[in-house]
Amino acid sequence: MQLYNTLSAEERAELIDQAGKQRLTLSFYAYAKIENPQQFRDDLFLAWNKLDALGRTYIAKEGINAQMSVPAENFEAFRETLEAYDFMKNIRLNVAVEHDDHSFLKLTVKVRNKIVADGLNDETFDVTNIGVHLKANEFNQILEDPNTIVVDFRNHYESEIGHFKGAITPDVETFRESLPIINEQLKDFKEDKNLVMYCTGGIRCEKASAYFKHQGFKNVFQLEGGIINYAKQIKEENLESKFIGKNFVFDHRLGERITNDIVSQCHQCGKPCDNHTNCENEGCHLLFIQCDQCKLAMENCCSSECQEIIHLSLVDQVKLRRGIKNGNMIFRKGKSDKLLFKHSGELSDVTLAKAIDTKDIRQKIKTKKVLIGKAEHYYVKSEIGSFLIENKELKIGDKVLISGPTTGDQQLVLEKIFVNGKEDSEAKIGDKITFHIPFRVRLSDKLYKIIA
Repeated sequence: MQLYNTLSAEERAELIDQAGKQRLTLSFYAYAKIENPQQFRDDLFLAWNKLDALGRTYIAKEGINAQMSVPAENFEAFRETLEAYDFMKNIRLNVAVEHDDHSFLKLTVKVRNKIVADGLNDETFDVTNIGVHLKANEFNQILEDPNTIVVDFRNHYESEIGHFKGAITPDVETFRESLPIINEQLKDFKEDKNLVMYCTGGIRCEKASAYFKHQGFKNVFQLEGGIINYAKQIKEENLESKFIGKNFVFDHRLGERITNDIVSQCHQCGKPCDNHTNCENEGCHLLFIQCDQCKLAMENCCSSECQEIIHLSLVDQVKLRRGIKNGNMIFRKGKSDKLLFKHSGELSDVTLAKAIDTKDIRQKIKTKKVLIGKAEHYYVKSEIGSFLIENKELKIGDKVLISGPTTGDQQLVLEKIFVNGKEDSEAKIGDKITFHIPFRVRLSDKLYKIIA
């Protein structure tokens, strides 16, 4: 009985590519009393693993919170695994606006104390006494009411790239930080104002609305299904979007576009940009916004210091990451004195630029590169990558792109190559080619030749 992953993310990505089937990214949650979370977790893992479902799920005695990637052909079967439980009958599945077959590459189902880290003692208030759910049209209408205060209950790095016009956007890194801040900020408006709240998929507002009603707020409302469901409804009903920009998501995509408005800046040069990335230095991994030009110039790093580190040998990089102090610096969420154009807290509703149609971008990319082969191995100590040539040929001086879900897009020029174990100047179909690569290569990575 398999209750845990047996494949790496890279191996899973390779299988997804080989299958060539569309996958749907979705999320859902449900508050319910679960007597045996561990057994519930194991049952779901077994059922979902059979359906090739991937994603991140948290289970607690208070309910379930999940973000998933499911083969489109298995969507209804996946729904049936949920509706087998009474508390998930007719559950709303928030299907993403934009899809990526690699949004999740592992099936992770964890038992936790809470499905959202809110820092609240649920025994001190009625968690079922929640705010009024509003559909997209109702939400738009209440935003027009001058008696309304709208609050974004997401984190600063989420709201920076997109938010509802006029919303209060707390400068916080966690949901639990925002609750006392908003309670203090709005303490004088408990009786006469509409407290309207939203988050990504609705789960944070379920708990927040009950908390604020307990704190004495009389008119509490929440966006049903969060931004994800709002985007779906405004499209189906042809409504005006009061949300501007991108909706940050917690998977490989890091965001899905709701409108073409770009409301944030590249943290390094200040150009209009709303593309999040993680610093290439694995000892930093800072989440920040970076434009394409800075990505090339800085090699996907947040600072010149990190740029120097990624050119060290992998062995030396690992040494730098050792120790609790250094380890605590990893996975920081978008704040650093190196980021000159980082904004949080009070955000502007001004559109800095308009995004280009992503379909056009994909078409342009296709004309600039051609698939040559796939990765077979990476030798860490010597920093040598091995590839099988499956199409066309490569020669000294060619500019290549190595691309993968974890590696990202990395370009380099071939200065020296070995073909079938011997130094040569050209490789053809069927050849095995090795060359120096200063970054880790995964089995799911593809090798492209840049042709323009």
